[in-house]
Amino acid sequence: MTATAAGHHWWPDDVADLLIVGYGPVGQVLANLMARRGRRVIAVERHPRPYTMPRAVAFDGEAARILAAAGVADHLAAVGEPSGDYMWRNGEGRDLLYIDAAEVHGRNGWPESTSMYQPGLEEALIAYGKQLPNLTVLRGYEAVELSGTDDGAVLDVAGGDGVRRRLRGRWVVGCDGANSFVRRAIGSDFDDLGFHHEWLICDLVLHDRREFVPNNLQICDPARPRTQVSAGPGHRRWEFMLLPGERSADMDNRETAWRLLGQCGITPDDGLMERHAVYTFQAATARQWRSGRLLIAGDAAHLMPPFAGQGMSSGFRDVTNLAWKLDLVLAGRADDALLDTYAEERRAHVQHAIGMSVNLGKVICQTDPKAAADRDAVMIAARERKLARPQQSPFQPLTKGLVWRDEKGRGRRGAGDQMPQPRVATGSVEDLFDEVVGRGFVFASLDDPQQVLDSGQLTFLESLGARLVRLLPAGTDPTAAPAGSVVDVEGGFRAYLDGIAARSVLVRPDTYVYGAAGDAAAAGELVDALHHALQPALEPA
Repeated sequence: MTATAAGHHWWPDDVADLLIVGYGPVGQVLANLMARRGRRVIAVERHPRPYTMPRAVAFDGEAARILAAAGVADHLAAVGEPSGDYMWRNGEGRDLLYIDAAEVHGRNGWPESTSMYQPGLEEALIAYGKQLPNLTVLRGYEAVELSGTDDGAVLDVAGGDGVRRRLRGRWVVGCDGANSFVRRAIGSDFDDLGFHHEWLICDLVLHDRREFVPNNLQICDPARPRTQVSAGPGHRRWEFMLLPGERSADMDNRETAWRLLGQCGITPDDGLMERHAVYTFQAATARQWRSGRLLIAGDAAHLMPPFAGQGMSSGFRDVTNLAWKLDLVLAGRADDALLDTYAEERRAHVQHAIGMSVNLGKVICQTDPKAAADRDAVMIAARERKLARPQQSPFQPLTKGLVWRDEKGRGRRGAGDQMPQPRVATGSVEDLFDEVVGRGFVFASLDDPQQVLDSGQLTFLESLGARLVRLLPAGTDPTAAPAGSVVDVEGGFRAYLDGIAARSVLVRPDTYVYGAAGDAAAAGELVDALHHALQPALEPA
């Protein structure tokens, strides 16, 4: 360690490919994804110890797939459980809407919704990060000054003793929440959509594992909108909306929490109150997600009400989109203009998720008795006639950014889809596709990739570390599968390809489809198009 003229302290190892400000779950996932790729990562977190209270209580199937890529697949069953069904009722106890969240695995190979205990999830992510030798976490350091340079950024952080430490990184990502230091350094404000409500959150650790039917319940009562949901194994959350005229300072206390819980039939005999807190739910997106070498993700870039359960999952999508693009740029295999597609792609999906959340919130947060009665009449009539529309999915295909397009700029077949993750087998191994084939770029085909692509195309894919895999039909003996091939055990991958009239598909590392091809000639064009899209770039090292 040496002292600089400016009074900062300099450690020679305080240089990284990536500096991450904020080490909550989104920062933890980004750190693991980048360090697993061999990048030198330093994460800075102002809190000296991990936050021990739950905040988010659910993640979706795509987020589970991302968490598996971040190294914690084996821990998800311990910290989470399938969310199960979700019922909406009015203040009189009449059913308005029933959502049967089936426990069968969805397109990502994981349950469509998992209720989880966030401190347990973070503990698993942190423990995995500690196994990665190129990841350093500086706890108890607050970011205080940030400036960009031609080839990176300089970040000054201050420890609890006030001593500053200077970090240098080629890129900086702020995963530092709604009051993001990095977003302020970028100079970006939030566009606020004007949807604000305060809710009292009560988290309980239950004394027994009794069953709640339905498992998740929304009471759309104008006298007091309220919610009860699973918060992971042994944990449960109740939420109560503050009514007009009620003050946060009066509501955020244990006595009020137990009084409201008592109205739901819950007493201290049922469990320990882990915490109570008043939260303001809001909907907003940052106007700018990148400035030079500085980027933001998660709550630093967007805020949404909790009603669609998409807040944390959206942050995971952000950093998964960002990680592979940063890795390509760091490797010199893509121009840094590739990073402009990050906000372009993610903003569209986030706006969809926020729109879903706000629309649900407007139904739930209605406190006008007449408007609520009108709402109830419409929803009950639709339910009785079985006219209820299927629930809008949080999944959205990519329509902007890095996907294969035709001459008019329209996405080609399959472009922007998320690749499903069926079970596949080879030799004596059967598992989800990502676990068997591996992660990164994937060229999957019903034909032998070595036969449909020429040597230049194969060399390019090899430079990206792409996985080339031939899909064999269900029923094929996996022990007889040749190298580089897998058996599509349940036919899920073949069904997807048939649905888009394709024989081959080129998939990005975030599992979104770059494009698909119906024959060998188109497969070559597809690979060439990606090569062209990543230019201008340096030759692969």
